[in-house]
Amino acid sequence: MDQIRNIYCVGRNYKLHAEELGNDVPTKPMIFSKPTHALIEAAGGEIELPGSRGELHYETELVIHIARPYEPRAALEQIVDKIALGIDFTLRDVQSELKKKGHPWLLAKGFKNSAILTSFHAFPGLEACLKTDFTLLKNGEQAQRGNIGNVIFDLMTLIQYISENFGLEKGDVIYTGTPEGVGPVSDGDVLTFLWGQEKWGEFTARLR
Repeated sequence: MDQIRNIYCVGRNYKLHAEELGNDVPTKPMIFSKPTHALIEAAGGEIELPGSRGELHYETELVIHIARPYEPRAALEQIVDKIALGIDFTLRDVQSELKKKGHPWLLAKGFKNSAILTSFHAFPGLEACLKTDFTLLKNGEQAQRGNIGNVIFDLMTLIQYISENFGLEKGDVIYTGTPEGVGPVSDGDVLTFLWGQEKWGEFTARLR
């Protein structure tokens, strides 16, 4: 996996996902970040995850890799060079307590191995992405299915917003939000990523 500089994540970017958790639908992008220690590749092996801090939920997402800084006249294909699939793992019980107290989500979102990534693939262009669903299988059964066409804030809107508010450079990645269907993962679950019908990555969850 190439060196990644910053990990930006987008919360509640699919209307049905916001609604399934009882959250308001945002009117502007909700951005948070994860430390690079959270990154790990779904390369077929086991990945150790926290198993003693309440429910651990998978949130499957399209992840874009930034090739160059945002410029107002640049095309999306000039800024994004690669895509992957990923999971933004969330300690849901921890997050609920943090939200009640008005605290940041880092304890629930930024733990080691909480940012899963498949290998990267060349960005096929926006039109191809709109024609292709991404899927997470849990133990061979469909757990989540999404399409970037259903986001509230499209890719260029996210790129512009993050660039203007935080900065965006070559080597940064953006987890673009999760569709509905998030749920808990258990020890020994095998999680498989599909882009269309093509398998992009897989791992076994080990909860400790």
